[in-house]
Amino acid sequence: MFKKILIANRGEIACRVIRACKELGIKTVAIHSETDKESMHVKLADQSVCVGPPSAAESYLNIPSIIASAEITGADAIHPGYGFLAENIYFAEVCAACKLNFIGPSKEAIEKMGDKIAAINLMKKSGVPVIPGSDGPINADDPKIFGLAKEIGYPVIVKAAAGGGGKGMRIVVSEETLKTSITLAQTEANAAFGNADVYMEKYIEEPHHIEFQILGDNFGKTAYLPERDCSIQRRHQKLVEESPSPLISEALRKKMGKAARNAAEAVKYSTVGTIEFLVDKHGKFYFMEMNTRIQVEHPVTEMVTGIDLVKEQIKLAAGEKLCISSEKTPILGHVIECRINAEDPDRDFIPSPGKIGKLFLPGGPGIRVDSHVYSGYTIPPFYDSLIAKIIAFGSDRYEAIMRMRRALKEVEIEGVKNTSGLHYKIMTNEAFCKGGVSTDFLIKQFS
Repeated sequence: MFKKILIANRGEIACRVIRACKELGIKTVAIHSETDKESMHVKLADQSVCVGPPSAAESYLNIPSIIASAEITGADAIHPGYGFLAENIYFAEVCAACKLNFIGPSKEAIEKMGDKIAAINLMKKSGVPVIPGSDGPINADDPKIFGLAKEIGYPVIVKAAAGGGGKGMRIVVSEETLKTSITLAQTEANAAFGNADVYMEKYIEEPHHIEFQILGDNFGKTAYLPERDCSIQRRHQKLVEESPSPLISEALRKKMGKAARNAAEAVKYSTVGTIEFLVDKHGKFYFMEMNTRIQVEHPVTEMVTGIDLVKEQIKLAAGEKLCISSEKTPILGHVIECRINAEDPDRDFIPSPGKIGKLFLPGGPGIRVDSHVYSGYTIPPFYDSLIAKIIAFGSDRYEAIMRMRRALKEVEIEGVKNTSGLHYKIMTNEAFCKGGVSTDFLIKQFS
């Protein structure tokens, strides 16, 4: 097992990793930017190192400074959390070259699954259902794109090959806007990811976003855990996640879980990751992408299974065998997670950085809160706006919803605008309470 882990991240995920390390008896090192010197993860860690100015490019993405911090403090492993360098191939290579254990998959797995086109082609070979689309990058100047789009069938969607999160993405409903949409997607993809490649696929109308947590060890064993339903989104960013999905039957769960495991085995995946699918209104599912890291929404799976995924991730990276079985992992109840962000829902979700005054985060039976904020803490404008993740557990979906309603009513956050009120509206929405909503839920119900 590792003796000391440097956490190359910030915020709530850095706190989460530090807590897992403490329970495993592992020392921790927190890195921070100049503006994050009073952040909670810095206070929780055994050691801390400032790696640069406030901007992420000069601090949390500053690979030489992060590697130097690990070497100076004697860390033998680096946990990248999510975002920042978590799926950066070069960072994984540098860690290996410096004899630092990267707590994540191999660079080969990151490379194969990080390129969306390559990942889709690999899934086709592995028998995993994929959405009909182009076999490679497309170009706005290629006259064949019109025939391809017609063959796929409108509407189609143009996506960035190297990224996610809704960037470099355009929905096209007719050939009149196809060329312009491709050009715009290429420009945005290049700005966001440094790679202008885009591809085209069938746009699934009224889709459901379903993902499976997968785990793998260095000995070839893999497992999947019960699905998470992440269909409630805004601009392709998840707001609410739950498990099990109200949409998925036991038979479909096994079928999709097997496909997820096949996807992981296709890249000889080790450690923790997520296979994401779209499910159409007819119950057909299609591979969308793989995230080769721990997910923001991992507490949902932890609560519904009783498995500590961050501990498992560290153990697998240390070379331990996977002791989890898909078939023997029970679904303990129902779990819902709400992401509370420092954003103003009444002003198109504009970020709301600033100093937090009075703060009360909920508790009580069945409630878990993952956060890094405290009264007096200043939310900086340089990073993501996540304040807290509130996770509600119930014996069934009804109890989980009622507990989440109660928890959201307890939330008090003064000084910054936040989304807790919007989440309460979602929890009391009739369509949500019936279950099985699609990714256009927010537009249909609240626009």
